[in-house]
Amino acid sequence: MYGGTRAKRASFAAIGLAATFALVLTGCTPSSETENKPAASSGGSLVVGVTSDPDTLFPWKATQFQAVNVLQNLYGTLTEFDTDLKVVPGLAESWEVSDDGLAVTMKLREDVTFADGSTFGSEDVKFSLEKIKDAATAAVAASSLASVASVEAPDEATVVLTLSAPDAALLANLAVINLAMLSSDDTEETLNKTPNGTGPFVLGERVASQSITLDKNDEYWGDKALLDSVEFRVIPDESSIVSAMQSGNVQMAVFDDPLVAETAKGNQLTVTETPQLSYHALQLNATKGALTDVNVRLAIQCAIDRQEVLDTAALGEGEVTGPITSPAYRSDPKSRPCPERDLDKAAEYLEKAGLADGVTVKAIVSQGEYATSTNEAQNLKAQLAEAKINLEIEVLESGAYVDRWVAADFEAAVALNGGRPDPDGMYGRYFTSTGNLNKVAGYSSPELDALFAEGRQTSDPDERAEIYEKVSDELEDNAAWIWLFTSYTYTVTANNVDGFVPMVNGSLQYLRTTSLK
Repeated sequence: MYGGTRAKRASFAAIGLAATFALVLTGCTPSSETENKPAASSGGSLVVGVTSDPDTLFPWKATQFQAVNVLQNLYGTLTEFDTDLKVVPGLAESWEVSDDGLAVTMKLREDVTFADGSTFGSEDVKFSLEKIKDAATAAVAASSLASVASVEAPDEATVVLTLSAPDAALLANLAVINLAMLSSDDTEETLNKTPNGTGPFVLGERVASQSITLDKNDEYWGDKALLDSVEFRVIPDESSIVSAMQSGNVQMAVFDDPLVAETAKGNQLTVTETPQLSYHALQLNATKGALTDVNVRLAIQCAIDRQEVLDTAALGEGEVTGPITSPAYRSDPKSRPCPERDLDKAAEYLEKAGLADGVTVKAIVSQGEYATSTNEAQNLKAQLAEAKINLEIEVLESGAYVDRWVAADFEAAVALNGGRPDPDGMYGRYFTSTGNLNKVAGYSSPELDALFAEGRQTSDPDERAEIYEKVSDELEDNAAWIWLFTSYTYTVTANNVDGFVPMVNGSLQYLRTTSLK
């Protein structure tokens, strides 16, 4: 039934080789990968089928996958990732780092404008970084700038970041859309209505819960988008999106469910499978109810066969994972307590917690943002029941789930979280005591605080690997969450779609190189 799974798992391991890079803070001026490419056909409108509407258009607070995918095409960041997840210039065309690693001087691109025609400059960078750091902003990636002590703008094209300590993760963190550069004249309220970015597209038309259309930005600083427009059309069910593609009404979609992707093969449609850095997990909030006892969390960990969850929810299309999926620092899932399901051990942990007769844990599940969520939840519920752990499931639509998740209004959450190339940006905001999403994570410790600080302050890849192995062990030994598996995305395109490049971090940034033949 799962033919080819073993070969596919090998491709997951290959990510670590193909995408490994050292985030060394040294002066660099990488060349843009879009330079010297042959011209492609341009024009036309691409319709992309999606299962949900963006829940926000404000990049500093976007956590929903669909919101992130849209905003990546409207806004710019100081650095970017190329297809191999190497850090390359974005709005900063080059940078230099002082010998002591405590000052990063960035040279900004000139002649860059926002969608409203205003000029982008150093004052906008200073404004953006300072506002992201401001706790009142509630930016979801504020912790990524924890090392930035001050931002100065000595001239219109130069920004100097003074750091409190060397930060090997900074350049990769600056490439994330949650650290998008905004105009100093804009506010969250205005941007949620009318985005104003420096990206390859601008907002065209939005019909709530139906579609959002992005138009080509003719003033974009880089290679102009080839398409005239991209419409994200909301079709809540993935199978219905396949039907729309087969009838020619939709030309592209990205699916999570391998069964749905299988139905899309043929009929002038092409399916591209891409292993992902994102990870499926049962998030446990260690500040809530019985989960405050580490023994209860460890009981849950020991009661779950992760391969069974993967086989049930995603046909085995993926790989059992530990906490860190970052290519150069991947966790070894065999090093966790109970690497295999152990019901006897789970019972011992429940007895230590004084709950030998069982316990109930309430979990929220999103319906709509990714297709395997409810199947994962049902399998987890069935497995945990055999260990006298009752997983009480509450299914929510995508927007309501995100609201509850951001507010940490849950005991447990069946979650698909985005992965990042650097583990500091991936988890520093969750599992440090000052992390801006620590309330959502529900767990921190002095040991983790110290380890994350060490991981930022050295750029030596081997030293960082040792540090993040300790981070992974700390998270697993305390069952902060239950990490399950990494999976694939399935990019389905009509035969007239050309030039789109799927990425292992799930980004749709290469809509700007996509064309219709």
